[in-house]
Amino acid sequence: MSPREKNLLILFALGGFAILNLLGFKYYAGQKAAIEGANAQAKNKLKAAEMISSSREEVAPAMEWINARKIGPSDFQIVQSTLQEFAEKEATGAGLTVKSQKGFEPDTTGPNYHRVKYQFVITGTEQALYRWFDRLNDIEKFRAVTFIRLSPNKEDDTKIDCTAIVEQWFVPASPES
Repeated sequence: MSPREKNLLILFALGGFAILNLLGFKYYAGQKAAIEGANAQAKNKLKAAEMISSSREEVAPAMEWINARKIGPSDFQIVQSTLQEFAEKEATGAGLTVKSQKGFEPDTTGPNYHRVKYQFVITGTEQALYRWFDRLNDIEKFRAVTFIRLSPNKEDDTKIDCTAIVEQWFVPASPES
């Protein structure tokens, strides 16, 4: 082989070596970027999991409370009539006069619980009203007085006119049953 051919062969070998190094470096850089991206994504998932874990510890007592008091599915007409009967019975038992009652359509916007509402217009003494409110508000039964409007009675100064909305949350019965 002549010296010119040797030099040309060395030049091609160096060029091939440089091209292989360049391709190897690009492959290495791409793999390194992919690994760093996967590492960053894994760190983000870990942080999210830690946040969920810490928030779970905060809401665990509430979740346990709800699970311990889980109520069975019911039809809204049954819940509404039971609510109306209970509130009326408690009002008359407390010495209140029920002037009018009005049932509302159930609120079905909640994914797990629906609500029934009943409005009462009653008259009685302040103590009797507070006793009635106390009996109606029951966390265990998912029942609460959510609206109260008090005004003095025009005929008797010792009595108060009250408009109250009583609501109860319930698990809806499945449509198949």
